[in-house]
Amino acid sequence: MFADYGLHERLLKALSSLSFTEPTAVQAAAIPPALEGRDLRVTAKTGSGKTAAFVLPLLHRLLQTSKPQAGARALIMLPTRELALQTLKEIERFAQFTFIKAGLVTGGEGFKEQAAALRKNPEIVIGTPGRLLNHIETGSLRLADVEVLVLDEADRMLDMGLSEDVLKLAKACPAERQTLLFSATAGERALNHVVSEIMRDPQQLLLNRRDDLNENLTQQIITADDPSHKERLVQWLLAHEAFAQAIIFTNTRALADRLGGVLRSRKFNAYVLHGEKTQEERKEAVERLRQGNINVLIATDVAARGLDIEGVDLVINFDMPRSGDEYVHRIGRAGRVGQQGMAISLICHNDWNLMSSIERYLKQSFERRVVKELPGSYQGPKKLKASGKAAGSKKKKQAKKTGATGKAGSKPAGRKSDKGRSAPVALGDGSVAPKRKKPTPTAED
Repeated sequence: MFADYGLHERLLKALSSLSFTEPTAVQAAAIPPALEGRDLRVTAKTGSGKTAAFVLPLLHRLLQTSKPQAGARALIMLPTRELALQTLKEIERFAQFTFIKAGLVTGGEGFKEQAAALRKNPEIVIGTPGRLLNHIETGSLRLADVEVLVLDEADRMLDMGLSEDVLKLAKACPAERQTLLFSATAGERALNHVVSEIMRDPQQLLLNRRDDLNENLTQQIITADDPSHKERLVQWLLAHEAFAQAIIFTNTRALADRLGGVLRSRKFNAYVLHGEKTQEERKEAVERLRQGNINVLIATDVAARGLDIEGVDLVINFDMPRSGDEYVHRIGRAGRVGQQGMAISLICHNDWNLMSSIERYLKQSFERRVVKELPGSYQGPKKLKASGKAAGSKKKKQAKKTGATGKAGSKPAGRKSDKGRSAPVALGDGSVAPKRKKPTPTAED
């Protein structure tokens, strides 16, 4: 029970009004040490309730010691605008019976308006690293009074190349502060470096391993011949699968736009979300999905993090993501907080090795599925390596070994060298390279 943690009575009142009674696993593990002031490095799966795990102790601390003349007392860094806005809404819900105010600082919004909001001295500042640095450089944001620094989805921020910005912002905060770092994956060397730079003897809470993420999800693959075949499979799945809301992921904006047009022309209630959309368009996409005005969202990985929308129970990977962590974050949109869901990946010949690598990374084997109404000729590689990847042709490998000499052990083919000339070079297919000429300059040189 949340009451057992000794949280401020105003927070308990808010929790009661929101019908929050039993903490999730990550909340039960993180809230007690966070209340003690410990630095925490928490790894917990997407949709496990991480936001409340750091917001509640943070609000409790601010309520316990009032400092009305101080600047920002807490800084929360996140990778995307959508996640920042979602976090602001969560703070407003939990702080509804307090006087604590939070300010939002992200790209895509008016800089002057944000600066004016910061002059009102919100106790909590929530933002994305790039825009936060812009406000520091112009003097509209000062971090000298920060008591708690939170990095949410820290692994994603580093994946996006924001490690330098994150370190600059952390160094702008007082050294004597509490730092809470949350991520859905354990991350690699870059995350370990950031931890060593900004945290003091952090307590590590590993709430899940990568191989048991999203256990409420059924994970399937369907093989496809080409992108056109994938489009037909998507239409069939949306017409025949039982789902409330679906998100379809593509690797490019152009493909997201194309697929959105195809689905709308077939009368599917779909909307497209990617980085070229304006902030207003992105807000509209999320709100329309959340309110049930649309039931299909086509998105690039800009939406893979931070979307916490109840009712999403189907994720389709039109393209396989380029890493295991990205796959985890995509499928984490469905099956959140104990709900059931399904993740289906469409696999062409050029997706197979990516899919196989992700299976090994997760230590899982995805269920193979066939749509009888839309059979394809591609059913996966004819031969597999022990790793599960497609095996190359032995003939091609042999050709690489013997092609330079024609036959193994024989002398290179081609004309003998003339006096004063260099010998011609034999190519891999047994032919002879033409004599090199001085290149003619072009307009690009």
